[in-house]
Amino acid sequence: MITGTVMQSATITAWMLEIDTAVRAERTHLTQLDAAIGDGDHGTNMARGFDAVAKALTGQGDSLLPGPLLKLCGETLVATVGGASGPLWGSAFRSAGRALGDVLEIDGPSLAQAIEAAAAGIKRLGCAVVGDATIIDALDPAATALRESVDAGHSLPRAVSAAADAAEEGAKATIPLQARKGRASYLGERSVGHQDPGATSTALVMRALERAVSEEG
Repeated sequence: MITGTVMQSATITAWMLEIDTAVRAERTHLTQLDAAIGDGDHGTNMARGFDAVAKALTGQGDSLLPGPLLKLCGETLVATVGGASGPLWGSAFRSAGRALGDVLEIDGPSLAQAIEAAAAGIKRLGCAVVGDATIIDALDPAATALRESVDAGHSLPRAVSAAADAAEEGAKATIPLQARKGRASYLGERSVGHQDPGATSTALVMRALERAVSEEG
């Protein structure tokens, strides 16, 4: 839950459930985006993965600290999701969990550190940078916006909202880019004009975090 300006394990669970709801609602849209430049399975994979995460969290309550809880989410995604989504988001959440360690509560600076670690985990695995038209085009700006807002002394809900806005802007910014990673890169210039599905689902992930923080506050 949110206690003033901190998050606890219940907020992580709420976040994952919000992601599950969001990707199921946008499953068809994500699949359509991926069908244009990839395998056409991104929506299905994300929905399958976060459904498994939601089931894994059932009954956990506050038995796990936030860091270990995020690592459980990452491990579940790796075990259940095909394609690139499972390994990438699995790496992201496990990296975020390791960054948090065994803290009881997550404040603004530690959340910023966790999201930065998530982005770094994806970069290490996918060797992607901003401009490649991938998850990173949404997650990296989100991490930067979160850090800047936290450092400016803004409340946690306001900082997370800024991060979600930045993720959505980053996803839209992939439309004019030529994909340089993944199956979309095989299309060359034909990938230009398509919004990256991974960046799009990343924006859903960050907006879900905003809702979880707001609802628990």
